[in-house]
Amino acid sequence: MGGCPVGRPNESHDKRTPKPDPQPVTPAVEKRVVAEVRSLAEVLCDSEGIELVHVEFLRDRGGRVLRLFIDKPAGVTLEDCATVSRELGDVLDVHLPDIGRYHLEVSSPGPNRPLSRAEDFERFRGHPAKIRTICPMDGQRHFSGVLAGISGGAVCLVNGQTRVTIPLEDISKAHLVNYTEKAHVDFGNQTGR
Repeated sequence: MGGCPVGRPNESHDKRTPKPDPQPVTPAVEKRVVAEVRSLAEVLCDSEGIELVHVEFLRDRGGRVLRLFIDKPAGVTLEDCATVSRELGDVLDVHLPDIGRYHLEVSSPGPNRPLSRAEDFERFRGHPAKIRTICPMDGQRHFSGVLAGISGGAVCLVNGQTRVTIPLEDISKAHLVNYTEKAHVDFGNQTGR
C-alpha cells in the first residue's frame, strides 16, 4: 500500500504575472478551505467509488499545498490519483477561486493513514496510532498506543496499562502507525471510558 502522489499547480493565476495571494493562510482560513474542499471532493470521490480519507491545506517550502488522501478496498492506483487530481482541480478552480495559488496533491494514505473524523477512531479500533493535541494534557502533547474507540466525543488510547481519553476537539493531528489490515488488538465490548 504505497503512496501514489499526483499533483498539479492550480491554474487560477497567469504564471507569467504572479499575483499576491488574496488572503493569508490563518488557521481559520485553513479550516474553511479544508471544509469546502472536503465537501466538493467527497461528491467526486463517491462517484468514483473512492473514499476521501483526509484533506490538508498548509504552507510548504514551495508555497501552499492542498493535499488529499484517498483510498478504496482494492487499493489506490496512480490512475485513481490522477483522475481525482484532474477532476477536482477543475472543480476547485470554479468553486474556490479565492484561495490563491496552491499545489494540489492526491495520494493514497499509506501505512501512517491520517485519522481526522470521529468515525475513523472507531473504525480503526485495535490499531496502533499516534495523536498530537493542541494543548498539553498532563504535561504532554504527543500520545501513542492502541485505539480503543471513541465515546462521548473523546478518543480512548491504550498504552500498556495506561489508558488516556482525549477530547476530539483537542486533537491537532492523528494517524495510524504502520497500518495493515491484519494488525489489530481486540478490546471486546468496552466503550472507551
